[in-house]
Amino acid sequence: MKVENTQVQMRKGILEFCILEIIARGEVYASDMLEELTAARMLVVEGTLYPLLTRLKNAGLLDYTWKESMSGPPRKYYTLTEVGQDFLHQLRLTWEEVQESVRIISQKPGSTPAL
Repeated sequence: MKVENTQVQMRKGILEFCILEIIARGEVYASDMLEELTAARMLVVEGTLYPLLTRLKNAGLLDYTWKESMSGPPRKYYTLTEVGQDFLHQLRLTWEEVQESVRIISQKPGSTPAL
């Protein structure tokens, strides 16, 4: 078993959460999301991002508007819907619970110290 496979699965598991966090700050273009995710070492590609954005849009969590671009065709900018804001709030609560659970487990006597 390769550790890289588990690392990829862990990142995939929180990718949706990270995308919603980025969009929650205000309207954002997909390429800007890719840059931020890559800078944060989330290692996502367009072939992963665009289908996920479509799925989130179809679920009613996102909306988008087209805006003219000075450097080419119009661009699609994403925002969270009210449903998306509520969904993200629930994910934030879950993330806090998961972090606390991992902290409790990893700090239990006899466990390997965190690096």
